[in-house]
Amino acid sequence: MEITLEQQWQLVCKKISVQFDQELDLQGILFLIGVQELGKGYKNFSKDEKVELMHVAICKLLESFSYYEFAGRDEQGWPHWNLNEKLPPLKPMQQEILVKEAIIEYFSKENKFEI
Repeated sequence: MEITLEQQWQLVCKKISVQFDQELDLQGILFLIGVQELGKGYKNFSKDEKVELMHVAICKLLESFSYYEFAGRDEQGWPHWNLNEKLPPLKPMQQEILVKEAIIEYFSKENKFEI
């Protein structure tokens, strides 16, 4: 029996929430991915840094769909990507589905837990 995207998403949320001992939503998971990809551990981030971390997460996630290509790190160690292909116009729900699919793939591939 194949599980649906929503079931896979709920499983990812549950596993991450257990690991961090708090319930996390899409934004929280994007933040965590951004922190992970920055590679400097958790600290108190400014509001601008939090926005940038979410951007880092989106770029990393959409790299697997070939929309972005990793370009390297700047002097402060922040990762940067180049846009390979412009994203198609998507409605908000379609954007959310794309991001959820990418997060599921990220955690099943990058962090090695099965979904």
